[in-house]
Amino acid sequence: MSLPSYCNEPEVLVRIANEQTNPEWGIPPEKRSTDLHLRYGFVVIDKPRGPTSHEVAAWIKKMLNLDRAGHSGTLDPRVSGVLPIALGESTKAMPAINNLDKEYIMVMKLHGDVDDGKLRAVLREFTGAIYQRPPLRSAVKRQLRVKHVYELELLERDGKYALIRMNVESGTYARKLAYDIGEVLGVGANMRELRRIRVGCFTEKEAITLQDLKDAYTLYRDYGIEDLLRTYVKSVEYMVGHLPKVWVRDSAVDAICHGAALAVPGIVKLTNNIKRKSLTAIMTLKNELVALGYAEMTSDEIMNAQRGIAIKTTRVIMKKGTYPSMWKKTKAEGKVEEKQQDNTKRKEQ
Repeated sequence: MSLPSYCNEPEVLVRIANEQTNPEWGIPPEKRSTDLHLRYGFVVIDKPRGPTSHEVAAWIKKMLNLDRAGHSGTLDPRVSGVLPIALGESTKAMPAINNLDKEYIMVMKLHGDVDDGKLRAVLREFTGAIYQRPPLRSAVKRQLRVKHVYELELLERDGKYALIRMNVESGTYARKLAYDIGEVLGVGANMRELRRIRVGCFTEKEAITLQDLKDAYTLYRDYGIEDLLRTYVKSVEYMVGHLPKVWVRDSAVDAICHGAALAVPGIVKLTNNIKRKSLTAIMTLKNELVALGYAEMTSDEIMNAQRGIAIKTTRVIMKKGTYPSMWKKTKAEGKVEEKQQDNTKRKEQ
């Protein structure tokens, strides 16, 4: 299994050298208390067959004594595999993972005899943009839509059963894909079993079971042993690790927490993969996630600009007041200075 290119570590470009962060404000993700770590946590669950995705999220919320938990990429009850779960305040960052590509292993049953060569040829035909209409039992409107199939690979074959690895765009219906493949083959086919092995950069290798999570939390709650729980539960910063990023001055943080857009002068450094309209993570110099927003400039444009809006904030994750409101002070000082200049001009006149 190969990871998408956006999982690779991008180059970090520095706009303002030697900018420092005040240790009295905020806290680096790795130094958060375990309770705070859970409230800003993210976990990759290996969902078993049986429960719905909503039930799994609800169990985790109750298990960890949190006010909320949300999942990304619904899995049907009969489907197992990777289910990302955002915990507490991290649910505000769900847009970062909602539309990631998915990878599955599917067992498909053919209803007639087909040789491997013909099957592989038809699988190649289904690679690329395809039309799909959601099945009758669907939570969304049944309108024709275009979805992208990035890879379809025949792994094994046992008579009428074919084991297929599929890498597809978010929202692609595997059951409908199997049916359509059968129609093109002329013999009919249906999906017998499905397992999700990857969501974006999150793979089944890091997924844990519900029992694993419960045991780790029990160790922490009853005995104060936190290492295992902190290994299983990642930070919200890990959750947005695949996004382009900008790091901002301490003085810009609280304004962003109040919903302000991020202007170029507030940016200290940034990754080299920012494009216009790309969802971007706004970070402190302690590597805390402040907010998500859509870029108004590319990386090169930000590096060369002196002013202007770089990121329009859409989702704020950090609580207001984590950093002091220096933007209010700066604004007030600017007004005082402007008033003093006006008074000086009047005296001169």
